[in-house]
Amino acid sequence: MKQPQAKTPKPWVSAIPLLTLTLLLALVIRSFGGDAIEGGSQIALLAASSIAAMIAMGCYGCKWSQLEESIINHIRSSTSAILILLLIGAIAGTWMLSGVVPTLIYYGLQVLHPSYFLVASCVICSVVSIMTGSSWTTIATIGVALMGVGNAMELPEGWVAGAIISGAYFGDKVSLLSDTTVLASSTVGVPIFTHIRYMLYTTVPSLVVALIAFGIAGLTLPHAADATTDLFSEQLASTFTISPWLLLVPVLTGILIARKLPALITLFAAVLFACVAMVVAQPDLVHEVAQGADEGATALFKGVLITCYGSTAIDTGNPELNELVSTGGMAGMLHTIWLILCAMVFGGVMTGSGMLRSLTEIFLRLVRRTVSAVASTVGAGIFFNLCSADQYISIILTGRLFKDLYEEQGLEPRLLSRSVEDAATVTSVLIPWNSCGMTQATVLGVATFTYLPYCIFNLVSPLMSILVASLGWHIQRKRG
Repeated sequence: MKQPQAKTPKPWVSAIPLLTLTLLLALVIRSFGGDAIEGGSQIALLAASSIAAMIAMGCYGCKWSQLEESIINHIRSSTSAILILLLIGAIAGTWMLSGVVPTLIYYGLQVLHPSYFLVASCVICSVVSIMTGSSWTTIATIGVALMGVGNAMELPEGWVAGAIISGAYFGDKVSLLSDTTVLASSTVGVPIFTHIRYMLYTTVPSLVVALIAFGIAGLTLPHAADATTDLFSEQLASTFTISPWLLLVPVLTGILIARKLPALITLFAAVLFACVAMVVAQPDLVHEVAQGADEGATALFKGVLITCYGSTAIDTGNPELNELVSTGGMAGMLHTIWLILCAMVFGGVMTGSGMLRSLTEIFLRLVRRTVSAVASTVGAGIFFNLCSADQYISIILTGRLFKDLYEEQGLEPRLLSRSVEDAATVTSVLIPWNSCGMTQATVLGVATFTYLPYCIFNLVSPLMSILVASLGWHIQRKRG
């Protein structure tokens, strides 16, 4: 006998777990501040998941096996991101102790002036992200180095992180190598080159607005005097071996990226390159990290492994610089991974119970004209980022939800794929419990709410998408 299908919860009922999560996270952040990621946020996500599960099972006849399967699928989808996070933690440690990041900071202090540093950071990250197709890889490598330069110049960390993230996500959106770009275009069924060309109508104006904002900020924000940056340069040079040969590590990594190797292979190779450079260029520091191990190969081996997986602290003689060059390795990513797993549980329960589907029906009722279709798509992309806590899930759900509706309205598929990217791709990094927001906050060492107001490109993109739709610029309806 066929089992009766579970009833779909009403939208107002489906909103209860989401409102609960929002309230709990607000209390957690207020109570713990920057330490919210160390456990409080995870408990909030699990508590909201429990409430959603109890409502679905107790009131709507949903089976636990259905919820469990959905949770497993969500966690499975995050496996690659978790492995990448661990490797990013290893890169953070090895690139720092090998002298790669200190060398980039040293030369950056010589070349980049504080007045145009924010604009330069945004442009550099844009170029690197276009070439790599990955905002995560860009932020974890060149972004970390630029963050160090910005800290040395004593620029506000929110502005620096905002410029880095804005550039990285611009490149991620328009790169042929980007997985989110491929995912958005393929989900809707739009050729990727068509998708990228059409995105330029909203993406380039958004970047121009961001660059203007960063240019004005660079001219008005206070920064360290030249004497301070000179002191930082001297202390870096006295602590680390600074050499242009160390730049071979990022160059070799860039070559692997250009050859389109999988991200996991490229990042693992980047760790190996840095380990070799560490042993060759900074043997004294490796012995220092080994903390009393026997001299020779044993100490080098122990120091290299500790740098990859554990925390390192090098005394430069300057407390601020000490904090800058300290790293957490793979272990430093565990709180973020824990948070991602809990976020996937919440997204799995919301999806498996039908609550997410119930809430999305609200967006479908708002569609009347082109502007309302685009605005609803943008709203749904942001909403799914909030609920599912994952960028990829948000892109897929938004694209599938509106695909038939755009067809019925006679709207071009490329308009849908662009609107999905303008919302789901760029806003994920602005949400503290989203996998992107958690990752970038951890990698850059800046809380999500600290950098959020300064991610100009990410904030403007959804609004630009709606503005362009309201103007009807390069928007056509298909003829029946």
